[in-house]
Amino acid sequence: MSTLVFVHAHPDDEASQSAGSMARAVSEGHRVVLVVATNGDHGDVPDDLAEGETVVDRRRAEAAASNALIGTHRVEFLGYADSGMTGWAQNDHEASFARADTEEAAERLAAILREEQADFVVGYDWHGGYGHPDHVKVHAVTKRAAQLAGTPRYLEGSMNRDAMIRSHQAALAAGLDVGEWDPTLPMDDGNPLGSLESELHWACDVSEFIEVKRSALKAHASQSDAQGMLQMPMDMFAAAFSWEHYIEPARPAGMVTGWFLDVE
Repeated sequence: MSTLVFVHAHPDDEASQSAGSMARAVSEGHRVVLVVATNGDHGDVPDDLAEGETVVDRRRAEAAASNALIGTHRVEFLGYADSGMTGWAQNDHEASFARADTEEAAERLAAILREEQADFVVGYDWHGGYGHPDHVKVHAVTKRAAQLAGTPRYLEGSMNRDAMIRSHQAALAAGLDVGEWDPTLPMDDGNPLGSLESELHWACDVSEFIEVKRSALKAHASQSDAQGMLQMPMDMFAAAFSWEHYIEPARPAGMVTGWFLDVE
């Protein structure tokens, strides 16, 4: 059995991005650890905060509930502040993750990797999937931490841009209203979403765990982005979230439809 450490930028990112892989690994008897870089303090502020309760308190509680549903064995926070979206004033806050010293942050993560004797660590692709400053920082910090800790296998979570483009074209052809959604357009950092299939190495089928993924998203009830995903019709939700994609830089080029835990 292996130990896998998934690194995410904010509480709720695990639910939308890697909950299927995490739940699948747990179901097979592996140890799964989640490390969250920031406290998510610039997320949505819920209307029902109790007296003395903070956004950070709520988001930690929601993360605990989400990961209990996934089966995650351990949840740790690196202790940084949320940096907000590209161009926000929070980007320059002295405690923000975006401004953190990469080596220092990587050492915090490496300490967990060493303690867990991690076999895998999973971060984000080079632009964090969609350019959020905290996601971009997760890429740099996780990559460096894997080097510091000597973690045997390093992966990067991403999104399959080609698949999203095909879905978008199919929706348009069917006459569906897709609003302003267009996966070919650049995000706020100037780069399009995710990665091309030619850049990916793993397409992992997590359809068996689609309800776990939905439940994990529901647990992050204070966050509108998470709840918005749940408004998708079930067939569309399944089409969008039944596959999780990864880059593994040490592997030969070419996307494999399979499960990265099945190979050494």
